[in-house]
Amino acid sequence: MTWDLLLTGAEPGDIAVRGGRIAAAGPDLPRDAHRIIDVTGHLITPGLIDVHTHVGPGYWGIDPDPVAWYSGVTTWVDAGSAGAYTVAGLRRVAQTTSVRVRALLNISAVGLAGRTGESRDLANCDVPLAVDAIQANRDLFHGIKVRIDRETVGANGVEPLRRGLAAAETCGVPVMVHIGTAPPTLDDVLDLLRPGDLVTHCASGIAAPLGPAVRAAADRGVLLDLGHGSGGFAFDVLEAQLDAGLRPYTVSTDLHARSLHGPVFDLPTTMAKLLAVGVPLPEVIAAVTTHPARALDLPGGTLTVGDPADFAIFEVRAEPLTVVDAHRQTRTSPVRLVNEATYVAGRPLPPRLPAPPAPWIPLTDAQRAALTRRERDIRALLAAPLVEADGLAEQFPRQ
Repeated sequence: MTWDLLLTGAEPGDIAVRGGRIAAAGPDLPRDAHRIIDVTGHLITPGLIDVHTHVGPGYWGIDPDPVAWYSGVTTWVDAGSAGAYTVAGLRRVAQTTSVRVRALLNISAVGLAGRTGESRDLANCDVPLAVDAIQANRDLFHGIKVRIDRETVGANGVEPLRRGLAAAETCGVPVMVHIGTAPPTLDDVLDLLRPGDLVTHCASGIAAPLGPAVRAAADRGVLLDLGHGSGGFAFDVLEAQLDAGLRPYTVSTDLHARSLHGPVFDLPTTMAKLLAVGVPLPEVIAAVTTHPARALDLPGGTLTVGDPADFAIFEVRAEPLTVVDAHRQTRTSPVRLVNEATYVAGRPLPPRLPAPPAPWIPLTDAQRAALTRRERDIRALLAAPLVEADGLAEQFPRQ
């Protein structure tokens, strides 16, 4: 039987694809496929799953496809861009992207149309409305997102979280809670969480989650999610947590319009930040594949027969890479992960150029100059003839 695609040389064996799913896996599969790719010497992983991104419409949203094709991320979980009022806009995004888009519903019905403040009016945090939105869109939503910090909730404290937990309990899904500037206090937030709920920005330099409440939450099964973002990750906090025996269960980017051009850049760069503080590569890979799939009941995350044929092919370059956190602290990763190809449902993602930043996104002079230089380099690359005369064939010979 002929496969659609066969990857050979993978560890621990070959991988065959038919109909968008993994059809066989093991050593020395028959070389009977429409396309055979030798991946010997490369790292092949399940398609990466980023459990905290922003790809929906609004202040924070980005187009995932131009990043996905060079980063290996095949499943993008939008973490709260949409609330009950704006589900239709997020669904349009999910229907038009090449990657898989899943989501966490914002407990605030207005979602993230603006920068912050979505839960200052408790009328927006309507539990029955959130329940109805999830029940009507089970294919899209895998949990609830609640942002808890001083700017977002105002004087409402942890009440938006209580409402998010009530809606999640009714629907049988987890809550992801964003932590940041107090009040409310971090302990008040963590004490409410249930086993299986996620704390994103778990190594935040602003929230500094290092006290006994973090240990107690982790011990009862609350999951720590990195959620890097433009202000949610500090090397020194992560290192202190690792020293205390705590580590992120999931590694996510919180990739959005303000973090895409730095300090996050993409998920492989974020993974390198874990490598830079000594987390072994197999554990980092689990934190972006099997763990997020398990945490949010998502398809994929493994290279098992029957799973979607989502995978990423990387070159692991033995060269040091300087990486930076949200506060400009730097560390050095011993290796660099360079994506060679990204497949969704057995098909390679095509190259896509990113859109320019939205006018409201703050950029440094250095970032603006780098974007201008990149645009110039791309224009020059595409404007140059692809090959010279000896690289062509005479398609219509003279008679």
